[in-house]
Amino acid sequence: MFVSSFLGRLALLALAALLLWALFAGETGAGGPERNYRVEPGDTLWSIAMRTFPGDPREGVWELREQNDLETSTIVPGQVLVLPS
Repeated sequence: MFVSSFLGRLALLALAALLLWALFAGETGAGGPERNYRVEPGDTLWSIAMRTFPGDPREGVWELREQNDLETSTIVPGQVLVLPS
């Protein structure tokens, strides 16, 4: 009886510790500093992706749209984009 009571309390303590960790855990910032890009006249997401991403520019365009919550591929001069790391 004592063993099952102890194991039950131990399980509850472990669950509480896990919930507290999940509640207070944050991003470590290990991804490096955020890189920004100010859109220049004539820039497109495609041209920015070709200059800043290795490989297939389509993936770079997708990443740029996702990172900046863009619904379309339309960008305007002066707009600041966050470049995915």
